[in-house]
Amino acid sequence: MEYPDSGEILHRNKELGNDRLWARISHKEEGLFNKAALNSMDFYNTRDTYILCKGNASLWCNRVNGNLQVRSASAIEELQIKPKCLGTVYGVVGKIRFLPGSDDKLVLITKRYEVGKLADESPIYRIEKIAIVPLSSDECPEINFDSCDEHSGQSSSKQVPQPRVAQTFNNLKTSLANQFNKATANKNNFQKAADKDVTRDKEKMEKLERKLQEEFVKMFNDSQSFYYSEQIDLTNTVQRNVQKDEESKKLPIWRTADERFFWNKAMLDEIIALTESDTSANEWIVPVIQGYIQTALCEVDYSESGMNVHMLMQMAAEKFDLILISRRGVSRAGTRYKRRGVDEDGDVANYVETEQIVRAGAHYLSFVQLRGSIPLYWSQAGIKYRPPPKLEKNKEESQHAMKKHLEKELALYKNMTIVNLVEQSGREQVLYDAFMEQIITYDNPLLTYVTFDFHEYCRGMKFENVSRLVETVAEMTDDMRFSWVDDQGVIWEQQGVFRVNCMDCLDRTNVVQAALARYVLETQLSRLGRLMPENSLPADIRDIYQDMWANNGDAISRQYAGTAAMKGDFTRTGERKFTGVMKDGYHSANRYLNRFTAAYRQTVI
Repeated sequence: MEYPDSGEILHRNKELGNDRLWARISHKEEGLFNKAALNSMDFYNTRDTYILCKGNASLWCNRVNGNLQVRSASAIEELQIKPKCLGTVYGVVGKIRFLPGSDDKLVLITKRYEVGKLADESPIYRIEKIAIVPLSSDECPEINFDSCDEHSGQSSSKQVPQPRVAQTFNNLKTSLANQFNKATANKNNFQKAADKDVTRDKEKMEKLERKLQEEFVKMFNDSQSFYYSEQIDLTNTVQRNVQKDEESKKLPIWRTADERFFWNKAMLDEIIALTESDTSANEWIVPVIQGYIQTALCEVDYSESGMNVHMLMQMAAEKFDLILISRRGVSRAGTRYKRRGVDEDGDVANYVETEQIVRAGAHYLSFVQLRGSIPLYWSQAGIKYRPPPKLEKNKEESQHAMKKHLEKELALYKNMTIVNLVEQSGREQVLYDAFMEQIITYDNPLLTYVTFDFHEYCRGMKFENVSRLVETVAEMTDDMRFSWVDDQGVIWEQQGVFRVNCMDCLDRTNVVQAALARYVLETQLSRLGRLMPENSLPADIRDIYQDMWANNGDAISRQYAGTAAMKGDFTRTGERKFTGVMKDGYHSANRYLNRFTAAYRQTVI
């Protein structure tokens, strides 16, 4: 495999800055960079409308019929009665209705955390907390919004103290009203009895709606797995962003977002519809992804490279950013045991695209991998601790669904190497045999199929044997390449992708993906001149990389199975210890218990 000359690359690193490159990726110069950056917005309340205001724009949410309308900020000043400012919010996730016939709910971002930047001016945020605001004439629920600077003296959740005489008069009115209501109630006992069943049904529906809403809020506030950027398209990889044509670069970010990972698109349908008649509605549309993002600044320590003292004195400190982005697929989303295998559209459960990015000076180097459930019709039903997998439907139906899935993937990634980690004997054998048979029948030259019985090769906590798999596929990895762009354009394109799976696509999958990513990272740093040829990662960078991939595995596992990843101690430290085995037993038991409480979470998803 031929590489660009490393001396030329080093020279370009020193001479070129970072800004012009990211103009290609974020399309700042072409208009894709969102000029009306969504920093924060004031949230107002009137008797019949909620109003969000940022800069010169405002979004009006009708509390009677739930309709949305985009207007200028000056329209607020034209109101006869001054609206009350409830506080500051940081974005609109969208609008949702939990049950047919129930009120629409507005989903707002009330807390966020900046996890890093993909370019100096482009922060990435993790959603820390959301608020659900019913679009109804009922009183606004008490929500602890951040206070805005201009209206910090106002209070939305506390009642204004009343004079004692007024309170006494109000209490008297309330008492008389209660007496009247009791008299009326006695007169209408017969009617109440007739309405009893209706009331009971209504209470059940209200209880169900509350439960679904609680689960929805918990999914955001407890998982810390939703991310967004106001200026960068997080749904697309570096390579896909750079490949956008000139017309696409002129469009708002959301219009070229990858719908596979645009988690809140359905909740933004009404605002999206408004863009057809009013382009100012575009600035209220910000794609949210579910997954994991971490950034870290790394500095190469050449003292471990074997250089002599004279060479070390001439080497300047070399820094680079390491970024990991995992994007969970929207289709066939759900929890473990509730979502397995493939559906008729070719979408698979626990589908995640993970991109590892190195940013060094003007250079962005990206390596993408996939994980996803075995693309056959199968399930794990029952209440056993480890229920055996069961094939569903016949071979022809599974072949059709698998073909649909793989053809969609090949259209996007050109070539694919499937790495199947399931056991080749025992309870997982039924899936191993079925998948192998279907792959042979499919017989596509763009597809390479590799099997690695993880539990067999790594028996006795010998997880270091994963290196044998990495060595086996090293030539494939080199041929696959990675995406490499600088401010002059595209240097390389990634020509294929690894699709790694085990049963859950969690623990074993994360260990193997981390090992493959490390191999590529060492190659990338070597080509950039940050690492001497044939040298492995320095200890400090290795620690950062291992911690990053362990965190990624934990996040994806919590989203799908409700616990941190098992085998995470090896990913985090490079060693498998008995304490890690004990912790895995704890996580395994929790996963079993979580399957009995996953029904509401699955409904919400």
